[in-house]
Amino acid sequence: MAYIQINGGVNRFDLEIEILPDSDKSMGRPPLGMKPTTIRLTTDTIRRIEALVGNRRLALFIREAVENELQRRENPEAPKGQGNS
Repeated sequence: MAYIQINGGVNRFDLEIEILPDSDKSMGRPPLGMKPTTIRLTTDTIRRIEALVGNRRLALFIREAVENELQRRENPEAPKGQGNS
């Protein structure tokens, strides 16, 4: 709210400023579509994974392992004993 004096009288008016972005694009890194999750692994399990893939690739290994397991469970193979004999 602001006040202005005109011809000896004081008038009140509301001042609203709408801030418009310069562009439609937001700044910064685009969203990755991932949600952080905490998991607990034994020290031995972490060491085994790091020995195979390196210590900077642990999260990637876990994401790939989870995706592979989801695909395996969502698309089960034909029951054993039937098929390619």
